[in-house]
Amino acid sequence: MPMYKVKPVSPADIKIDVPSCMYKSPNVHAHGMNCGEHALQNGEVDPSLKALEERQDEVLRRLYELKATVDGFAKTVTTPDADLDASTPSPGPAESVFKGTADLDSLLGKDLGALRDIVINANPARPPLSLLVLHALLCQRYQVLSSVHVHSSVSAVPPPLLSCLGPRHIDSYARQRFQLGFTLIWKDVSELQMKFSTQSMCPIEGEANVARFLFRLLGAEPQDPVAATQMDCWIDKAVFQLSEGGSKDRAAVLRSLNAALGRSPWLLGQEFSLADIVCACFVLRAGQTTSAPVNVQRWLKSCQNLGHFDCVYPFLQ
Repeated sequence: MPMYKVKPVSPADIKIDVPSCMYKSPNVHAHGMNCGEHALQNGEVDPSLKALEERQDEVLRRLYELKATVDGFAKTVTTPDADLDASTPSPGPAESVFKGTADLDSLLGKDLGALRDIVINANPARPPLSLLVLHALLCQRYQVLSSVHVHSSVSAVPPPLLSCLGPRHIDSYARQRFQLGFTLIWKDVSELQMKFSTQSMCPIEGEANVARFLFRLLGAEPQDPVAATQMDCWIDKAVFQLSEGGSKDRAAVLRSLNAALGRSPWLLGQEFSLADIVCACFVLRAGQTTSAPVNVQRWLKSCQNLGHFDCVYPFLQ
């Protein structure tokens, strides 16, 4: 005997049509059936099938974008090849001498959700002065998150090297607010190396080659093939003769500089370029400032007046 008895709230003679299959679809092979309603005919597609395909394409597009964003976030948490984080500096206020425009997406390719990291391994016995100047110029063009690290292969680093990129940025904790990452690692390496987009690009070696890469990010590279060739020639002279050559080689380069600077204020004419940056830094590093010819000394003074070379003078004392 049931504990509770409840009267039915609906009549008992209701008939419910229960389907015999989960999804009902008309038989397109049946006689007299218009197959054009569901299949291809005259290049047209069933609207419902087309809507389903568009929805699938949209889902796949969103998945690809999500994957790119996740890959970008994975790059932002990658630990650089260093053991001690010395500082996270930021640029100082200065006016750029380059008036051209540059877009990182057009120069480096679009990279969703990731901060483009430039990681440079340099020996503290040979500080890359030209790269410090280029870093200052990049900071005027982009939002740059800079940092200095010390590798375990180096026992001690002078204090100026730890602060060579400037003071710590107040927003250094928020990487998403920056466009470019500039990481300098003091490491015991025989040749300066730069790593960028390690998944698709091999390391760049040599201060001159890295300087060329960074200069292109400023969008100020000469468009004239003759000027571009002249710029490369001056850079090669600075590297192979001023830095690695003997006293006769250095004297020959100084004479060439003096002759060129007697005809124009800068090495490529009226425009300040990478040739001036690299050559000036190597002349200063070689200690040829006081013994240089008149035009070279005037040119070095002009470089100093720009303000971009202030970061290199602590290493010359």
